[in-house]
Amino acid sequence: MAKSMLLICRQSPWGGSAAREALDIALAGGAFDLPLALLFLDDGVFQLASAQQAAAVQQKDLSANLRALSMFGVDQLYVDQHSLDARGLAGQPLALPAEPVAGDELRALLDRFDLLVTL
Repeated sequence: MAKSMLLICRQSPWGGSAAREALDIALAGGAFDLPLALLFLDDGVFQLASAQQAAAVQQKDLSANLRALSMFGVDQLYVDQHSLDARGLAGQPLALPAEPVAGDELRALLDRFDLLVTL
């Protein structure tokens, strides 16, 4: 049986290539029906901010990759509530529905997966 994997996205959408690489891994894993989920943590929560202006910073817009996740069977999306609060995104509409987790819920989520990959 395939091991379950949690991809932990900690980088902002334009802070380098890590955000794009995490989405590429998720899409590839989904294409092969691997059991995986994504957790947006720290500056990674900015990937879920709606109405991003990628062209303003001369970067590729990641919103199409985010929307493709569900088409590839990647439906388990989580976001750290503390990270949303600390970055002023709490209560704001997100680009994708992600389940907020905090405290003990976050620890339980990490324990549920066989592999944790942080990008």
